Amino acid sequence: MNIVSNFFTLILITACTYSSFSQEKTKPIFKNGEAQIVDAFNTPNKWIRTDLWVETTFDTDGDGKLDRMYVDVTRPYQTETEGLKLPVIYESSPYYSGVAPDVEGGFWDVNHELGESAKERVHAEVVRTGKRPIISNSQVETWVPRGYIVVHSCSPGTGLSQGSPTVGDDNESLAPKAVIDWLNGRAKGYTEPYGNEEVKAYWTTGKVGMTGTSYNGTIPLAAATTGVDGLEVIIPVAPNTSYYHYYRSNGLVRSPGGYLGEDIDVLYDFIHSGDESKRAYSNAKIRDTKMKNGMDRITGDYNDFWAERDYLNDMKPMKAAMLMSHGFNDWNVMPEHSYRIYKKAKEMGLETGIYYHQYAHGGPPPISMMNKWFTHYLFGIDNGIEKETNKAWIVRENDDVSSPTPYKDFPNPYAKPITFHLTSGSQTGGLTTSKTTKQGTQTLIDDYTISGAELTKSENSKHRLLFVTPVLSEDVHISGVPTITVKLASSKPAANLSVWLVSLPWNEEKGAKITDNIITRGWTDPQNYKSLTKSKPLKPGKFYKVSFDLMPDDQIIKAGQQIGLMIFSSDKEFTLHPKPGTELTVDLDCSSLTLPVVGGKY
Repeated sequence: MNIVSNFFTLILITACTYSSFSQEKTKPIFKNGEAQIVDAFNTPNKWIRTDLWVETTFDTDGDGKLDRMYVDVTRPYQTETEGLKLPVIYESSPYYSGVAPDVEGGFWDVNHELGESAKERVHAEVVRTGKRPIISNSQVETWVPRGYIVVHSCSPGTGLSQGSPTVGDDNESLAPKAVIDWLNGRAKGYTEPYGNEEVKAYWTTGKVGMTGTSYNGTIPLAAATTGVDGLEVIIPVAPNTSYYHYYRSNGLVRSPGGYLGEDIDVLYDFIHSGDESKRAYSNAKIRDTKMKNGMDRITGDYNDFWAERDYLNDMKPMKAAMLMSHGFNDWNVMPEHSYRIYKKAKEMGLETGIYYHQYAHGGPPPISMMNKWFTHYLFGIDNGIEKETNKAWIVRENDDVSSPTPYKDFPNPYAKPITFHLTSGSQTGGLTTSKTTKQGTQTLIDDYTISGAELTKSENSKHRLLFVTPVLSEDVHISGVPTITVKLASSKPAANLSVWLVSLPWNEEKGAKITDNIITRGWTDPQNYKSLTKSKPLKPGKFYKVSFDLMPDDQIIKAGQQIGLMIFSSDKEFTLHPKPGTELTVDLDCSSLTLPVVGGKY
């Protein structure tokens, strides 16, 4: 009986063993170069979710211990039951635990003379949201069913992460680097913020792709500038690539669109959701010392403080592939932020592409495009991404964001610089490609109380100068970075200088497209006519020549429209607001506009 029993037991064990070996393990599926949703991965109730803290290489909260970053992991259960190793999609943010409320006086007062200090502002405190960070499931729901592990982390000094927020200093680059190092076994992770029980990332291949929008899009670039091994590809969306370019423009103190009076210390307060007991130290050391001494709202000059927060200066170690995404009408994080990094990455020989749409802040590339980039660089699928002859995808004015037009590059390689000269007129002057002489001078009077849109639409205004092309006989495709040279004299030692490029007539119809009126814009401080790092007071009445870039653009101006160049002083939505009355006199013969134009008549 025992022999028979043992015999059948042996058969049963053999059958079960054979069954387990013959059952095919779950694995990612690829079609048309993209990772597909796999039913066995698309099981949210079985996903394994883990909270942990990764130790960094810095101490920025002054407690004598290396700061640890809070990390959230979501992975398919097969990484546990089947020993499956998968790559990671990673997003980091300062926003997961709430932000400071709006308080009266929390932004800098912009109503004061240029060169004068504003009154001290009020500091807002963040009240943390919940016991643990509240993280959107958007990345999890998109990528885990396709065979990825999704990781999130709070940036330094926010949420459950230790340290201090520095808004662009080195710790905000080294923090995501530490997380990637942990994913590759080079750094330590712990089950508690101050505990010693380690957590290992045994379930990943170590290959990481990062993405995110705005500040969350800045952090992938910050991580990539460290050259960390394992970070294979980044897809930053509307990233802030230089805090100087975010809060200043060519020496001018300029606010990001929609946030008049914001500056880097305001953003610091906005995101500082970390340990309440550590905030006083960070406030004193970072906000009230380093930022206060370095940000310089008086001159607006570029200095060492801003250079430390300019990722263009840190790109030498970068080796990750990059697909950049931005909106040409993003007046918060303006499109120059992406273009300057894209241009440098190309010069470095990195695999790179750029996706531009015609809308405002945010807007990732189509999911199919992101999928192909992640699939190629993280799973190693040969889907032709690196062989693409087109490196730019631009959503045309009337197209859906999911249907961009491919181009060889941005700017369009066929764009040529066309210089337009200014001609005088009683109320509206002209733009002509013929060199002009003896056009004389024209004067405008600064008045910040009148918006740029009002100035553009006014038939007669002493507060702006307007120059227009003849009515376009055919479409004009602008692609690249317009530049302007203005020779001017000011009645005061300091003045704002603002420039709008517009499409006329102005479309005031309800539902007008964002591309119907403003083509692009730019601002500068004439006191920086010689150097971005050293402003010099103007001698009233003396003429100075200033040249600067407008924001990059790719737009088709339709036949029947006119391209208008508006020159004015204070921009109500963006600049400081000195008392009205400063006079700017422009020498028309020595001023010009250069547009990058693809074919067409002009």
